[in-house]
Amino acid sequence: MKKICFFLFGMVCCILSAGAVDLKQCHVVVAESDVALVKKIANVFSDDVERVTGARPAVTADRKLKHKASVPLVVIATVDGMKQLGLTEAVGADDIRGCWERYRIVTKGNRLYIVGSDARGAAYGALHVSERIGVNPWYWFADVPVQRKAALDYEENYTSKEPTVKYRGIFINDEDWGLKTWAARNFEKELGDIGPKTYDKVCELLLRLKANMLAPAMHTCTGAFYSHPESQVKAAEWGIMITTSHCEPLLFNNAAPSEWSKEKDGEWNYLTNKETIWKKFDNRLRETAQYDNIYTMGMRGLHDEAMKGSTDPAVRARTLETVMADQRQLLETHKKKPAKDIPQIFVPYKETLDIYDAGLRVPDDITLVWPDDNYGYMKRVSNSEERLRSGGSGVYYHLSYLGTPHDNLWISTMAPVLMYEELKKAHDAGADRYWLLNVGDIKPMELDMQLFFSMAWDLPTFTYENVNRYQAQWLASVYGKEYEQDFQWVLDQYHRLAWQRRPEFMGYEFEWDSKENNRLHDTDFSFDNGTAQQRLADYKAISDRVDEIQKRLPADLRPAFFEMLGYSVKGAYQMNRKFLMAQRNHETGSEEYAREATVAFDSIQTLTNEYNTQLDGKWNQMISQIPPGYTAKYHMMPELVNAPTDAYKLPESQWRTEFANKVALNKTKAKAPFRLIEGIGTDWLSLQLGEPLDNVQDPGSLSSQHIDLALDSVSGDSITLCISTVPFWPVNHDRSNRFGVSVDGQQPVVCENKFEEWGWTWKLQVLENRKDYVITLPLSNSRQHHTLSLIIGDPGQIIQKITYK
Repeated sequence: MKKICFFLFGMVCCILSAGAVDLKQCHVVVAESDVALVKKIANVFSDDVERVTGARPAVTADRKLKHKASVPLVVIATVDGMKQLGLTEAVGADDIRGCWERYRIVTKGNRLYIVGSDARGAAYGALHVSERIGVNPWYWFADVPVQRKAALDYEENYTSKEPTVKYRGIFINDEDWGLKTWAARNFEKELGDIGPKTYDKVCELLLRLKANMLAPAMHTCTGAFYSHPESQVKAAEWGIMITTSHCEPLLFNNAAPSEWSKEKDGEWNYLTNKETIWKKFDNRLRETAQYDNIYTMGMRGLHDEAMKGSTDPAVRARTLETVMADQRQLLETHKKKPAKDIPQIFVPYKETLDIYDAGLRVPDDITLVWPDDNYGYMKRVSNSEERLRSGGSGVYYHLSYLGTPHDNLWISTMAPVLMYEELKKAHDAGADRYWLLNVGDIKPMELDMQLFFSMAWDLPTFTYENVNRYQAQWLASVYGKEYEQDFQWVLDQYHRLAWQRRPEFMGYEFEWDSKENNRLHDTDFSFDNGTAQQRLADYKAISDRVDEIQKRLPADLRPAFFEMLGYSVKGAYQMNRKFLMAQRNHETGSEEYAREATVAFDSIQTLTNEYNTQLDGKWNQMISQIPPGYTAKYHMMPELVNAPTDAYKLPESQWRTEFANKVALNKTKAKAPFRLIEGIGTDWLSLQLGEPLDNVQDPGSLSSQHIDLALDSVSGDSITLCISTVPFWPVNHDRSNRFGVSVDGQQPVVCENKFEEWGWTWKLQVLENRKDYVITLPLSNSRQHHTLSLIIGDPGQIIQKITYK
């Protein structure tokens, strides 16, 4: 009997089997005629076995399987490869023929067969086995060590489903202060840029995460992806398709000086410079037609600017229709197939959404890729008509962002439940074609990337009840089951505190704003009411717990733990400590608080130095500094004083409203369509009013579905409520954000969150993850016990906190 252990949804599982294949003694076989990716993965799998056992299996390419029955074999092939080897019936390969990226694993005797419906399917199957024997997808990019084993016996019989989302990938963006500095000054010094050596590692990581596409780095500081032709070759070798951002039409990066020069090429204006732009598109397609790509259609301005010419959205729509028609003609010419058979996307990002709403006619087979607002809130999902489009829809989602009202480039603090809720909403509205995640520099975004790709691969395995526990379970599978509860507690507090205010936003400055708003301010956490002290205590507690865990871990696990969790948690604590101690110095003039703030500032640099110097400087320059962006000031040291001053005080209009009494949501008995959700909101427990895509109801009528909550300790003729909600966008243009409020069954008041992107209301909402409604309602004198009713209007609204007086 042999013991086999494997990873499953954040847990290490073990089974006993008498018919396992001895991987340490095996040979790896591929079909001679199979595609290049399968042959590459056979060697990658052999390398993985060597990482675990120290012994590297031989890899052979056969026309027919001719090894002796006594030799343990691992056969890796596509359906057609299995046919060449004469194994179609033996493994039931035809059962998955014609499917997208499926794989089947069959164990018979001393042979392990891994068959893919296509090349990536075969690769995912082989790497699935690699992960189960102990080679973590993050073994290189986050230094998760491979545990060596003297013996390695494996048995599995499993057939995967098609992935939930067809195209799944990352966008490397705003790389100026991380991936670019690391590649140019450390990993690819000979090139001085992000190039093929870096992309080789990136694409390996993506394939191991079951991703299949990459939008390369494209800022001006980085050489254009195609200026280093070997980068495309590396991506193709790993089976990774190239896609591009919303502002790179037909794989063309106009932000790169090597691609577009205003002095040489003129204005980036299709109406006045069509011939030059058309030639650029034509040349790019000629260079890349041999590869599998996903093409961004339409065009914006240079880099992230709006398109040139008329500012009238209707006129711009007609221009974009011309652009797309010409682009599709070029695609058909170079790809030698109808445009409807070529993967294309249109991303209504920023001003382009206004153009779309002005009547832009996007060809039906182009995938609409809906963006979030750069802070995790989907701006729109497909309506009933858009769900009928043959091109379907997708999502462009941000973990990292450079822009107004404030950059979010340093560490990842995305609440897992918010990401799940928004992506599930989009998927329920048909977004199963394309998911692109803006990951900044990749590091330190590992945990959120892991969650994102797990959801993109198999969304139905996630629920509101389990998604918030995934990351702790996954960490426990790497660092030890005994730490799972610690990880859960740390992550809950870390995300909850960031939900209230992200570390990057603790300077309370607004970027690209007035001089007054763009300077550093004190916070709205108060030392008078204790919220500042509590925040510091909570951060210190999780920082201390992370320190304790890191000291208890074996030495070989500590670097990975610091990269994935330790740096972010401890850095977030010191950032908060810096600003809150500086605030207390401003309030008191005390030198003691000035010293505390200075120590915190220095501690951030110490943590950064630790990150850069561990593992002999492997990641030196990845976090070369706290990313300053172009106008941010949060990375700076606040001014300190020797006498009390109000000079840095935040305007009262930006202070949050809360009252002494609180409605206890945890005592609510919510039944469908209402749901209590753990892992989102100010107090980390919130109430959802219906499913986001349900039919709209009348929020002004108690005949609509509603839930009743008890109001304790209430007296007098009226009650003033502060109802805090999660600041969602309407699910599409014909809906709003409304819910009704009634006390004691009286006439409801309708609360509606109306805002415009880039407006002051929206800026406050995304920085604080909240929209507050303060309303005063009469109490019924005939009642001894009072009741608050929340009425569904536009379904899916989430109530995160209710206080009253």
